Amino acid sequence: MKDFSKQDWWKEAVIYQIYPKSFQDSNGDGIGDLPGIISRLDYLEKLGVDALWLSPVLASPQVDNGYDVSDYRAIDPMFGTMEDMRALIREAKGRGIGILLDLVLNHTSDRHSWFLQACQSRDNPYHDYYIWRDGAPGELPNDMRACFGGPAWTYVPALGQYYFHQFAPQQPDLNWDNPAVRQELYAMIRAWIDEGVAGFRLDVIDQVAKDPDRKITANGPRLMDYLRELNRATWGGRNLVTVGEAWGADIPRAKLYSAPDGSVFSMVFQFEQMCLDHEPDKWVPKAMTLPQLKASIARWQQGLHGCGWNSLFWDNHDLPRIVSRWGDDGARRADSAKALAVALHGLQGTPYIYQGEELGMTNAPYPLEDLRDLESINAYHDMVAKGMPEADALAAIHRMMRDNARTPMQWTAGPEAGFTTGAPWMKVNPNHTEINAAAALADPDSVFYTYQKLIALRKAHPVFAEGDFTLLCPEDGQVFAYLRRGAGQELLAAVNLSGEAAAFRRPAGFAGAPLLATQGAPQDGVLRPWEAQLWLRSL
Repeated sequence: MKDFSKQDWWKEAVIYQIYPKSFQDSNGDGIGDLPGIISRLDYLEKLGVDALWLSPVLASPQVDNGYDVSDYRAIDPMFGTMEDMRALIREAKGRGIGILLDLVLNHTSDRHSWFLQACQSRDNPYHDYYIWRDGAPGELPNDMRACFGGPAWTYVPALGQYYFHQFAPQQPDLNWDNPAVRQELYAMIRAWIDEGVAGFRLDVIDQVAKDPDRKITANGPRLMDYLRELNRATWGGRNLVTVGEAWGADIPRAKLYSAPDGSVFSMVFQFEQMCLDHEPDKWVPKAMTLPQLKASIARWQQGLHGCGWNSLFWDNHDLPRIVSRWGDDGARRADSAKALAVALHGLQGTPYIYQGEELGMTNAPYPLEDLRDLESINAYHDMVAKGMPEADALAAIHRMMRDNARTPMQWTAGPEAGFTTGAPWMKVNPNHTEINAAAALADPDSVFYTYQKLIALRKAHPVFAEGDFTLLCPEDGQVFAYLRRGAGQELLAAVNLSGEAAAFRRPAGFAGAPLLATQGAPQDGVLRPWEAQLWLRSL
């Protein structure tokens, strides 16, 4: 059982991300909920994970699937009650599993009581909780664009002012330059700590120190001051796990975010590797080679070793399924899912598994009318408005849309994949008849059991958490191989990330039986298509 009192317990942990709306419905309304998660805790305990990161479950109008919070201290009724949350925290802890909340501190919903009061008058105390600029209708403060399309400014006629929003107009940005805002947020976080959560994921946290007049969103001049204050006022010294989402992070910044002195976060989500296959506009693809991917991973492994901490992930609620993206979601789906898992879990850092990743779930190219994500729908209409053929626009959306990750969890081959007894809020992927948890649990060679073994190995061998990193064959276009050395052990990972056999000869000293092999007994000098191996030796 996980000892959450152990210093830096998260360095040996594996965290599982749940998108609650799509994980398990308990009452037949087609929407996943907290009692549904509780009903699946035995499954998660069997997998071996140490903590669950829940995508937003706080009260929200759901304009952006919960990332528009209307009450930070209440559970959204679609997910259950505060008592359900307390039961989840208690039941999970009894299985050695901690609960991480997803907190959105950059912005609120436009239905949050703070914003409703802010719109009443310029003299209202809550007016300065948000970012306002004077202006006349049609005369925007500047030409900044919102991430979800359209201007980043919305006019309020009663005030004669525009408010700033980096995302949807229904998501006004908070004014972190106002100390009262920060103190309100800190008090809320302390209340959740008192409820027994094991930590937090901080949404777009590198954007809280924005300066819209200078068109600065991420990495504003006071960012580190604010983040250190946030730490001191909330989780500092409490040994909770915290991860900040920072799309603009580079290695020097990540060292500040995840410094070993614990002054900011445990770790940071950075996205360098996950942006290699597309232009700055994520809907425009760009050629990516395996040597480029390996070089990026190596920079971060070596750059943070001993002076920071990596978060390791292929999938999350904002990204397409990795098997469809960089693997083979056809005949070699399971093999490629295992290979990608081994490649990631052998690295230094805290691995994150996104729901269904342990089953090898795939993308779902639904027609436009079946999509639910605001970002994707808006992007489709923007592309068509600019003259792109509808079929091409839909293909672009299908490749990178967030809905790929948000289809219901595939528990069984039965109706609605065992997710709900009602009509699901989003269509279930038709391939659930083949790809589902029941089938995986019944197959000792399934993707699920590869993940289970990788989680157990991380707990059993300290080299996973402590070892340094040396990239092997950096220019090889098929093989991702590396060495990890530390704690009196040396680990070799050898993974063929291609659909063709690849030449690879193990370094001297690695003999006998492998620690893990995804395709049976290894062959000398060759890795079969999508084959992955881990080897361990004592130093």
